[in-house]
Amino acid sequence: MINRTLIRLKTVQMLYSYLLTRHEFTVESEPQKQDRDSKSAYALYLDILLVILKLSGCRLGNSDTFSYSPDHNLESLKLAKLLRSNDVICDVINKGNHSAHCFDNVLTYIEAKITSSEAYKDFCKKKKHEIQDEALLWSLILKTIFAKDTTILQAAMKIDGFTQLGLQRAINMAVNTLTSCSDTIKSIDDAKKDLQKSLDKAYELYHAILLLMVEITRTEANRIESAKDKYLPSAEDLNPDTRFIENKFIQSIEYNEQMADYLKDNPISWEGDIYLIRDLLEKIVESEAYKNYMSLPEVTYSDDCELWKQLLKTVIVPSDALAESLESKSVFWNDDLDIMSTFVAKTIKQFAAAGNDSPGLLPKFKDAEDAKFGEQLFIDTIKNQDLYHSYITRFIDKKQWEADRIPFMDNVIISVIISELINFPLIPIPVTINEYVDIANRYSSPKSGIFINGIITNIIKTLREEGKIKK
Repeated sequence: MINRTLIRLKTVQMLYSYLLTRHEFTVESEPQKQDRDSKSAYALYLDILLVILKLSGCRLGNSDTFSYSPDHNLESLKLAKLLRSNDVICDVINKGNHSAHCFDNVLTYIEAKITSSEAYKDFCKKKKHEIQDEALLWSLILKTIFAKDTTILQAAMKIDGFTQLGLQRAINMAVNTLTSCSDTIKSIDDAKKDLQKSLDKAYELYHAILLLMVEITRTEANRIESAKDKYLPSAEDLNPDTRFIENKFIQSIEYNEQMADYLKDNPISWEGDIYLIRDLLEKIVESEAYKNYMSLPEVTYSDDCELWKQLLKTVIVPSDALAESLESKSVFWNDDLDIMSTFVAKTIKQFAAAGNDSPGLLPKFKDAEDAKFGEQLFIDTIKNQDLYHSYITRFIDKKQWEADRIPFMDNVIISVIISELINFPLIPIPVTINEYVDIANRYSSPKSGIFINGIITNIIKTLREEGKIKK
């Protein structure tokens, strides 16, 4: 089962990677060069973006004068929402320059031209539209309809100082903005998918460790069987002690229906890791846990479970050979081994308590809230990054710490802490802080835990005063 400790770690890792490499979406600034072409280009550029918002069904203000209800399916929700949230666009709307005045009288005409175009028809053929599809559609509309249609050209000429070169520049600027907008959303979507994939891989590792125990047992069973066919088999070869290979816990896992169903959808195999399995088997046979188990007068199901619980702790998890194998199989697995092995141990304990009545494997998440926990933290931290960072710069002790020299990982961790404190009122504050301090101590600088612990106290006090923390 994936718990919140691992979800927090994965969220911090993915945010760190995303924020370090993210694509910044920007709307063009007003040109410094105030020649006629530049001025008309910028005015037309803003009007074109506002037309896109209107034709996407986006309200631009409190008055009906500023809204337009299209009769078609041009609602590009992701694209339009991101455009609408941009500071430059908001400033234009708030200042009253939001009517896309040169195109007001031809909006219905533009809509009809778009919906009858081949680009729009191709767009409608797709059942599911990605953000790139939306950006491509609008880019084609601008290049084919806005750039060439006589009626639209005549409307554009109403802009003060209109020039043909200005219109072409405006279209190019709008296309670049749409592409930038698409890239921004795609990078967020990709990061969210990576976060989910990393959690999926963690759950896969849980099954892989259990399967590894089964494969080790099978390998020993094959060795015992092969020994009987030696040219001169010994008495031990002919009459082997089969206690280890007849371990009832391993049989419970090998024939577990949940395990079989999972492997059917997520094929995991240790077939190519024969040297790893032999190495682990050799160390198992030499271990105190194995020797004590094999020397018992008789064994119970609980003894079978206890053996593998001890082998997991003393042989499997500490294995350097296993660490190398996991690293070659998945970039996610090495960081996950310690945590997921605790859930394997918990599974063994539950099987031991249930006896022959198998309790089943652990679910991927405890509940629906845990399943959404990571993505909610991820999205909220991105959405409010500037706000959360402002708390950090506000309360940093500049005598002890230089703001521009704070490890980037520390900034990410504090931002996620703030997000969790605000958005998850049922999680106790000490739990949140302790979890992230542990992450900081493990993945950031030696002083990170102390720094985060110190600064978050002042931030919490302010969040309480602002009514953002109610716990």
